[in-house]
Amino acid sequence: MNRARLAGLACAMLTLSIAAPATAADRQQTGNVQEALNALAKTTGVVGAIGELYVDGKRVGQGSAGSRLLNGKGGKIPADARYRIGSQTKQMTATVLLQLVKEGKLGLDDKLSDVLPEVAQQDAVERADEITVRQLIRHTSGIPDLFASGRFDDFDFTTYHPPIELVKAARGLPRTGEPGEKFTYSNTNYMLLGMIIEKVSAHPLPAEFTRRIFAPLGMSHTYLPTKPPAGIKGPHGHGYFPDSQGKPRDVDRQNASFGYAAGGVISTARDASTFRRVFVQGNLLPAELQKVITDPPEDAPPQPAPGSRLCGGEPLVQAIAGSGPGFMAVTFTSLDGRLQFAVSATLNVSNMEYSPDAIDQAAKAVICPGK
Repeated sequence: MNRARLAGLACAMLTLSIAAPATAADRQQTGNVQEALNALAKTTGVVGAIGELYVDGKRVGQGSAGSRLLNGKGGKIPADARYRIGSQTKQMTATVLLQLVKEGKLGLDDKLSDVLPEVAQQDAVERADEITVRQLIRHTSGIPDLFASGRFDDFDFTTYHPPIELVKAARGLPRTGEPGEKFTYSNTNYMLLGMIIEKVSAHPLPAEFTRRIFAPLGMSHTYLPTKPPAGIKGPHGHGYFPDSQGKPRDVDRQNASFGYAAGGVISTARDASTFRRVFVQGNLLPAELQKVITDPPEDAPPQPAPGSRLCGGEPLVQAIAGSGPGFMAVTFTSLDGRLQFAVSATLNVSNMEYSPDAIDQAAKAVICPGK
């Protein structure tokens, strides 16, 4: 079961290259959101789907399809409902950390053992005196993913696991490479970044997220729970995950310990779109620091060939995704930051087995209809 959490969170900072309309802000060249979501909700594995389309910060399309609960029960999900964004959280974490770098409170080349002495003192991370903050952000630290340990139960919704305990779960796993040697996705990196933010700022991570991102950007429906039990506020879609007998179990009230800085934010289509618009337009970080997030490491997985991208791949749109047991969420953004299409799908199959192809097709129908 823990494999599913690993695979789900590993969707973080996924960048898909797809095509947008020739002019992203031209509403006439976008498709019907409700029709696209109707088609998405009919695909295997989806319980319900919501999505909104924004151009220049204004909503120009909205929809909800499927149902709030399994087997058509519970009515429709409100289109503006909150949902888990999963590993889309990582870009927010990196942004907050880099704002602290901008303020001179730490450096990108600072060693983990210096900024988090307790990690070295407790031998929680191998070679902590060699690993840098930059390597944590860019997944080049060589630290293995804590969820590969198999020590945590996806159906345990109540046990609180402090971040340091989660980090220690990766300690006995084989390293994935030398510090700075290669890109290997690991949620442990971002658990550590969350701890660094708390250490350097002297504030709890949710408070620092609110102070630096949620409040300034008017993301009034977004929050970061860090301790169980923590459900999603307000009416929303429920996700399901198969138990050992293959029966879908409601995983709506997930263990917030496992999200934290790696995947814990709960948001809405409007708020997720707001963050991506402001981030892509370069209004949160200086360009040289933003590149630490956006420039791929040399050996990162290659982008698909233009012919295999949605809409032919010209021009390009970025997609940042996150998933976990019971859900998958993707926010598509044009490279000029003017257009966003944010989608959340609740699932009744293992998110590890669920392909995002149907969500991509929904995006294609909305962003470049007719192609």
